Amino acid sequence: MKIVEASMAGTVWKVLVEAGNNVEAGQTVIILESMKMEIPLEVVESGTVKSISVSEGDFVNEGDVLLELE
Repeated sequence: MKIVEASMAGTVWKVLVEAGNNVEAGQTVIILESMKMEIPLEVVESGTVKSISVSEGDFVNEGDVLLELE
């Protein structure tokens, strides 16, 4: 299972993909906002988005699973 986790606590500012989208390694898929800074989260491996566990505006903690690839 390939996942994208929150690198720090913050608010989900933008979700840039949808379930079923193909993504390439290094592609930004979610942007968090924390302390007025935007933190882009990228996928490490290419794959297909299986599920997204968050919505824009959700608060997340460091280590929370945001997205799963297959």
